[in-house]
Amino acid sequence: MNDTETPVTPLPLPLPAAEVEVMSTKGHRKRPIGLEWRASYWFTTIVIGSGIAIDLLVYSIIIPVIPFQLEHLGYENVSALTGWLLFAYSGGLLLSTFPIAALSERYNARRWPLIIGFVVLIGSQFMFMEAPNYAVMCVARVIQGIGSSIVWVIGLALLCDCTPEQLTGQQLGFAMIGFSIGLVLGPPVGGALYSRFGFRGPFIFGAIFAFVDLLGRFVVIERKDSLKWGYDPFVPNPLALPNETDDSNEKVGSEADGPKSGGAAESTPVGPVVQTTKPLSFFAVMVLLAKSPRALAAAFITFLYGTLYSSQEPSLPVHLQTVWGLSSEKVGIIFIAAVVPTLFSSPLTGWISDKRGTEWVTMLSLILGVPWYAVMTVEGRLGLFIAAFGLSSFFSSGVISPLTSELAAVSRSIEGVGYAHVYGVFNAAFGAGSTIGPVIGGQASFLGGFPSN
Repeated sequence: MNDTETPVTPLPLPLPAAEVEVMSTKGHRKRPIGLEWRASYWFTTIVIGSGIAIDLLVYSIIIPVIPFQLEHLGYENVSALTGWLLFAYSGGLLLSTFPIAALSERYNARRWPLIIGFVVLIGSQFMFMEAPNYAVMCVARVIQGIGSSIVWVIGLALLCDCTPEQLTGQQLGFAMIGFSIGLVLGPPVGGALYSRFGFRGPFIFGAIFAFVDLLGRFVVIERKDSLKWGYDPFVPNPLALPNETDDSNEKVGSEADGPKSGGAAESTPVGPVVQTTKPLSFFAVMVLLAKSPRALAAAFITFLYGTLYSSQEPSLPVHLQTVWGLSSEKVGIIFIAAVVPTLFSSPLTGWISDKRGTEWVTMLSLILGVPWYAVMTVEGRLGLFIAAFGLSSFFSSGVISPLTSELAAVSRSIEGVGYAHVYGVFNAAFGAGSTIGPVIGGQASFLGGFPSN
């Protein structure tokens, strides 16, 4: 990685057309069709956001139907068994996160690992759908966790690679809308499909949408590749002079790709000569992050959020069925109340993070979200429960955009630490929380009733 103290312009911007012509002639390769929009940070935001949406769709689409399916198969203690299935998913996500992050940074690979991740995700859906027993279900959920880890870690790293520093929080906030959309569609669609088509319905639906979204991975162009053709997503106007780009953009460009970006930046050096450095080992990266208070604080809050959020998943469907006698379809509809507000909270807190910093918006989101969990334990009117559910989700989900933006800033401030590294930490912290959360929630619900929050 380049020295962060020495800004480097990644390519000669004054004559991009000439540069592209030279490269096309020498390499006998044509300029990619739609290079500008395929490499732009807005298109990448859409691709990553849709990937997150599909990942959460195939994850949440079976939450309302698992308890009913386990009962149909003759299992008892359904809430606890559902918790262990969620545990298997989170375990696969947790164990695979750091190897995925390390390999992505070492080989500077984003696009093809994302494609592989979606193939794994689709395969896990068919495996779970055809699982003959509970043990195979658990294995399928582990594999799904691995695919999700690839989608999250590498997807967020790819987005930060092509997004200017001053817009990181905003773009991450828009991408996190996919988190909400996936959770909005998953439970109600899963409940409806299960009621009408049986257990296979939700899985076939999720696999079809995942396959369609897989096509987007083939279309997107990484920044390190677009630079070879004379286009930099940091500078949408290719005719802009080098001094029109602010220093922060140049700094991000040098850190995002460094000596690995290749192409025009290497064939026609501009500015100071950059020395190629050996990538840090995974252990060295973890030591650097462990010494960063900002990274530790972000990881800890992410862990708490993952624990709190996932602890409700095995107990909420059973609670709604027991107290208000709701079917699987109606349970799925109730989940909409928790997710629709987050369509607005993530972009809002991401925008505020870019303007005012991440500390206060994160703290306020946590403080304002806690009281509503207590209201949810009141077994009174269903409307009160739905309102409390929605408000708790609105405030608590607001921490995701500031946390991911903060980790991106940590990556830029520590030489040798890449975006995949910090989002590996994010994914691992969330995975650890969501690993123990379902077990805590399921067992607490089984032993003492719903108020496990």
